[in-house]
Amino acid sequence: MSRLTDLYAIEDQSPWLDNVRRDWIENGEMQRWVERGVRGVTSNPTIFQKAISGGDAYDSQFRELLAGGSTVVDAYWDLVVTDIRHVLGILRPVFDASDGIDGYVSIEVSPLLARDTEGTKAAARHLHGLIDQPNLYIKIPGTAEGLPAIRAMITEGVSVNVTLLFSLERYREVMEAYIAGLEARDGDLSGVSSVASFFISRVDSEADKRLDALGSADADALKGKVAIANAQVAYEAFLETFSGPRWEALAARGARPQRPLWASTSTKNPAYPDTLYVDMLIGPNTVNTIPEKTLDDFDDHGTLARTIDAICPEPMTCSDGSRNSACHSMTSPTSSRMRGSRPSPSHSTSSSIRSPRRRSRCGERNARRRRRRGARIRRSRDRPVRDRTPIRSGVLGWFNGC
Repeated sequence: MSRLTDLYAIEDQSPWLDNVRRDWIENGEMQRWVERGVRGVTSNPTIFQKAISGGDAYDSQFRELLAGGSTVVDAYWDLVVTDIRHVLGILRPVFDASDGIDGYVSIEVSPLLARDTEGTKAAARHLHGLIDQPNLYIKIPGTAEGLPAIRAMITEGVSVNVTLLFSLERYREVMEAYIAGLEARDGDLSGVSSVASFFISRVDSEADKRLDALGSADADALKGKVAIANAQVAYEAFLETFSGPRWEALAARGARPQRPLWASTSTKNPAYPDTLYVDMLIGPNTVNTIPEKTLDDFDDHGTLARTIDAICPEPMTCSDGSRNSACHSMTSPTSSRMRGSRPSPSHSTSSSIRSPRRRSRCGERNARRRRRRGARIRRSRDRPVRDRTPIRSGVLGWFNGC
């Protein structure tokens, strides 16, 4: 078995491939990725722009479409839909074997519709009806205008990948749109699925620029930490939202939790480890969509351990790209097996949680601290998340105040 298969089998995180290429479909490379452990595929207009312009695999179909009277825009969508249909077929066995947990392929509505609610609804309905496969995700940007479209599509039974999420506030609004959409839908809910794509490395790229501008030792110590801290707090918000009476009522009707999907997880800063944004965001009921080079790197030398609810008081990276071992994993007894996720033969399952697999090397002191922190979360769900996460919120609060 590879690290990619172990990532799912042991840690309950689904590795997806963040790329689609016609030549991979034709030469069997896409199928080989699935055999290596990839459990889903994401795409976007930039991915297709690179694929179409990077070789001649699309030229024949493109010429035929133009000769038949298609506009360039219409021809583009025909090329994209052709690829998506083929990849859906490749991933369909994963979808069936996982009972609809994985095996999804995402196609994004036009980015020109990001501020157009009604246009997004119409485009999502069109793509959903045109392709008409149960393992299709329609990608909708998580803009303010996208929120009503997300809710409407979920109510109509369209599975959605909410993309371009950066802030915790917007993430909470997206989860609310998903739950409200389910509540407005009648009958069995097991046929509707969603992920919320939280962007990672781009946050550090921006944060590190601002930290560099401050030019202090304290600022330098925070470089490479903001994105992971942001994602860790988002994961806590996920655990809070998909628990309690409101969610349990939906879960009883077959609803699946909207899993967090970590996106933009290739390392942009060469001073950081090449698998930083995979190694540090491993946890149950999550997805990480990963470019092929980073997938290869993780499969070769990635760290397979639960880290999404870790506490990292020391710098996580070294200037030479080596890993800093000062990050202590602390598995939360309050997280993480949700209704609607796959059962695991190696763990007992309740409505919301499973028992931890391991203790950190810091021992029972950290375990007790984690239990106290979990109790505070349960007692005060309406308080801001940063009040419950003193270490990570210190990083985020400092950055947001700059």
